[in-house]
Amino acid sequence: MHIEPSSNTCGALIHDIDLSRELTPDQVAAIRSTWLRYQVIAFPGQRLSIPSIERFAHTIGPRGEDPYIAGMPGHPHVVEVKREANEKAKLFAETWHSDWSFLPSPPAGTVLYGEVIPPIGGDTLFSDQVAAYEALPAALRTQVDGKLGIHSARGGYAKDGLYGEKDAAAGRSMAIRFGDSALKTRSHPLVRTHPETGRKALFVSPGYTLGIEGMPQNESVDLLKQLFKFQIEERFVYRHRWSQGMLTLWDNRSVIHAASGGYEGHRRLLYRVTVAERDKSLVPA
Repeated sequence: MHIEPSSNTCGALIHDIDLSRELTPDQVAAIRSTWLRYQVIAFPGQRLSIPSIERFAHTIGPRGEDPYIAGMPGHPHVVEVKREANEKAKLFAETWHSDWSFLPSPPAGTVLYGEVIPPIGGDTLFSDQVAAYEALPAALRTQVDGKLGIHSARGGYAKDGLYGEKDAAAGRSMAIRFGDSALKTRSHPLVRTHPETGRKALFVSPGYTLGIEGMPQNESVDLLKQLFKFQIEERFVYRHRWSQGMLTLWDNRSVIHAASGGYEGHRRLLYRVTVAERDKSLVPA
């Protein structure tokens, strides 16, 4: 297994391993260790069936849930992230976020496999939130330490959200299932201690963080705007370029991500599996 780190604070490619075969315990341990170190890892040049993608994901952790996207027939835990060549709906997931951070126990990781990759565009941007927290100015760090952020899916998956009724009418090809449950909120620390590495990271994003507990709304909005601007500064961002047959795994506990377009007129299809925490007792309430 050959590791090729990116030039950024996160991100690495892993070569010389075939994920279509069942991995040995030593290989799994090496992959998990590399994932925890680099936060985003990718395996180029794979040829994977849907069952083999699922098998790999479950070596990383238990099955996670995808509350607002239906799974594939016969594979309820696999989501198609797709866009047809002539699709006019808004680009999916272009707002910075950590997957499903509004859940009581947000997922540990996400596995995404490139089945159909356009010849241009479609990069995924990742921002290292461990590095962002460590670089916070002292005054800003004092404001966020010990505070709880309020997370919700309402901006995306409520009836009037980005992927709500109007979006469905635009003919989106993905199997999104919006609903009133998206109006619920859940609080998590603005600074989250990683349950496996012990490192601290910002756990906040414009996609799902609406406010801060115990803080007046105007002050909360102002502080969140500062954090949203700071957390995606260029020094923290890794631009991930896809290739056909690439499998990518990222750590939702320490990075946020955003999709990018630029492949209009081309079809794009990826298979996604959400990975839950291995030991949910480690997750802060």
